[in-house]
Amino acid sequence: MATLNSLRIPALFLFTLLLGTDAYFYSRQSECHFSSNDLHDLEYIDRLLFNKLEFMRYNSTLNKFIGYTELGVKNAEIWNTDGTVERWHKDLDGYCRHNDGIYSTAILDKKNIPKPTIKIRSASHSSHKHTSMLVCSAYDFYPRGIKLTWLRDGKEVTHDVTSTEELANGNWLYQIHSHLEYTPKSGETISCRVEHASLPKGKEVKWDPNISEVKRNKV
Repeated sequence: MATLNSLRIPALFLFTLLLGTDAYFYSRQSECHFSSNDLHDLEYIDRLLFNKLEFMRYNSTLNKFIGYTELGVKNAEIWNTDGTVERWHKDLDGYCRHNDGIYSTAILDKKNIPKPTIKIRSASHSSHKHTSMLVCSAYDFYPRGIKLTWLRDGKEVTHDVTSTEELANGNWLYQIHSHLEYTPKSGETISCRVEHASLPKGKEVKWDPNISEVKRNKV
């Protein structure tokens, strides 16, 4: 992730009241918006909703409540003059700025993650004696959204190819594995092309059956 135009840190509080067969939902959604590392444009938005309809919100840039329904307008007029607005404005620092270090570091720093590591290896194929199996793996990439394509003599292979889903490593990074079942032919060239946001021109890795597995791991 090279740039981030806006980051929103949300928190949702939900209250449900059941009366007979009817249900009433009250929720409060707190958001922090910013696009700069120094937080000069930090903005705190707090939305109040009833049955999914926003009836009032607090905006730290305006430092006031805004009503969107008859009830919301009445409450906004009261809260803007009775000291409530000053208490909510404290959450700009107490909630948003406090959590910035946690969220922005975890998200924005991903722009420094290296390009995915790509490896091709042979795999045993127990079901067919005359066919072989290759596995193209891409490790430690972020964000999600990657494409692995097999090429034989420069032409895309569309048959006998299976792929895993993008698998989470548990540390924000992902891995994926694509399998190619094929019958070896003398002199042919097999390669795996990887397309990802970190690879503007893509990257193609060729399979060399003459390299031993030990040497291939070193490469």
